[in-house]
Amino acid sequence: MVEVTVTPQSSLADRPVQVLVRGLSPSQLVTLRASLTDEHGECFQARAFFHADGAGEVDPGRHPASGGSYAGVWPMGLFWFLQPDTLFRRLVKRDVAGSPFLVRLEVFDGLRLVTGPQDQPLAACEAQRWYVGPGVQRVPIREGRVRGALYLPP
Repeated sequence: MVEVTVTPQSSLADRPVQVLVRGLSPSQLVTLRASLTDEHGECFQARAFFHADGAGEVDPGRHPASGGSYAGVWPMGLFWFLQPDTLFRRLVKRDVAGSPFLVRLEVFDGLRLVTGPQDQPLAACEAQRWYVGPGVQRVPIREGRVRGALYLPP
């Protein structure tokens, strides 16, 4: 049974996570895809193609991607190389304190440049990427023409 995990499952957006796929056949070619929908409903995706190692595992921190959104060993590549489905859109988090970005990670058999609704992943999981830690207080700043926010630790 194929399984994809992200550790830790919930973390701050600037903290590294480990993505691991287990249960594959040795040398199996798979597509690992990350996707998220922003607050405006815009979809962002990144994908990378991997060959499983002899134990049937894929670890982007140890195994090189052979193509897709990037190539080589990039432990956080699926998060760093997210691209919008619509050109010239930017990934911006407006509600930094209220909710995380939910990044869906999926593993597909073979090389998948495009995935449709009929394509079922071998495995999937979700990672929460927060922009403000627990207990942090946000204080809006408005002084003359200056606008900003002060973030105070707990």
